[in-house]
Amino acid sequence: MKTWECWRADAGGVSCYSSKNLVDWKFEGIVLPTSADPKSDLHSSQVIERPKVIFNERTKKFVMWLHVESPNYEKAHAGVAVSDSPTGTFTYLGSFRPNGKDSRDQTIFKDDDGRAYQIYSSEWNKTTVISLLTDNYLQPAGKFTRNFINESREAPAVFKYKGKYYMISSGCTGWDPNTARYAVADSMLGKWTLLDNPCKGPDADSTFYAQSTFVLPIAGKPNAFIAMFDRWEKRDLIHSTYIWLPLTFEGGKPVVQWQNRWNINDLTK
Repeated sequence: MKTWECWRADAGGVSCYSSKNLVDWKFEGIVLPTSADPKSDLHSSQVIERPKVIFNERTKKFVMWLHVESPNYEKAHAGVAVSDSPTGTFTYLGSFRPNGKDSRDQTIFKDDDGRAYQIYSSEWNKTTVISLLTDNYLQPAGKFTRNFINESREAPAVFKYKGKYYMISSGCTGWDPNTARYAVADSMLGKWTLLDNPCKGPDADSTFYAQSTFVLPIAGKPNAFIAMFDRWEKRDLIHSTYIWLPLTFEGGKPVVQWQNRWNINDLTK
């Protein structure tokens, strides 16, 4: 029996866009292309989701991690690819179950000290695993923690503010929206406390009919962030869109306030 609704889109590779102002965007091409081999993770019949890229100062490589799936969503692998440039082409290194655990919705976080972590939904989405990566960012380093056990969180987005670590995540309701929650910790591999909904305004209880995907720090502005969300169209996934909203802090708590229009300069004053 299927436990999900079977809505999906064929894997079409990973695209890259660049921008100097976050308003005007240039298509840089397909940086991780599909494969003609039907046995490949990157064949169009398979599923690839949530690619994230970070730069490794030691190796001078751009490293991509992504969620690699079979059409029935039972493969639950993490895939890794590398490139000398963010515009590719990335070389695919293969996929695996990190730390021997199923890996579904995932993100990558690079800390100020250069250490990097994969954060992923595991144990059939019942647990969130935070896994330290090796110095080259290509494999788990063998040190990880299990968090939010039996809370069924997915779509993690991690960021750092004034020495503390924050994570926005979603509940597990398939492609349908639900109420987001945030968590906080003093260290990435320390104890995480799951707290309230950071969203405010119309439709905050459904995360503005969207799902967390990333929190973007604004370069040169250590206390300014953009919260990024996917607005899924489950019957037409390839045409799903995005919501970007300013993330601020009120009383030490992250707040994502709905705004029909906003200016990035409001965050950088």
